[in-house]
Amino acid sequence: MTREERQMRSVSADLKTRNEEDEKVIEGYFAVYNTETELWPGAYESIASGAFDNTLGNDIRALINHDTSLVLGRNKSGTVELKVDSRGLWGRIKINEFDSDAVNLYERVKRGDVDQCSFGFNILSEETDFRDDGTVKWILKEIDLHEISVVTFPAYEATGVQARKKDLQQHEKRKLEKRKNNLKEMLRNGTKAIVGSKEN
Repeated sequence: MTREERQMRSVSADLKTRNEEDEKVIEGYFAVYNTETELWPGAYESIASGAFDNTLGNDIRALINHDTSLVLGRNKSGTVELKVDSRGLWGRIKINEFDSDAVNLYERVKRGDVDQCSFGFNILSEETDFRDDGTVKWILKEIDLHEISVVTFPAYEATGVQARKKDLQQHEKRKLEKRKNNLKEMLRNGTKAIVGSKEN
């Protein structure tokens, strides 16, 4: 994947609400390190520890279902707090009590009707592990974070899966080309050896 491709990933989190000193908040982990997500059978992805370390200074919004018209908060305004620890990316969103969408979402999270989250980002650095059992795993090493979202239905975005499948197809194509070139080289060398033995 290229750095220009904006990605979204969802996680089955356990978001909580708190009402402290007349301030309502939604908080929880928006991404967890070293947890494999199955993209399709035999293909996995995980986030390496430290992948968010250099991105928290970005101008990051908290949204509802990735909808840019439904802004819950922003780290630059102090209404979103983000930090990383050994588990992953933790976030805390202060709810605007004059925003009916935000208050409604808060109540849904409080009741347990909504407890999932997601984040939007670009990949700056990753590793690909083609494992001995035939499976493949992408490890996100560095992430450029743009937004976090509280979502009703978390899902690995279809475009993300397609991009990963394209990555794999390109790898398989390169492997096939290499095999063909190796075979041609072997045939060429074999022919030279046969010709050489006949001349003797």
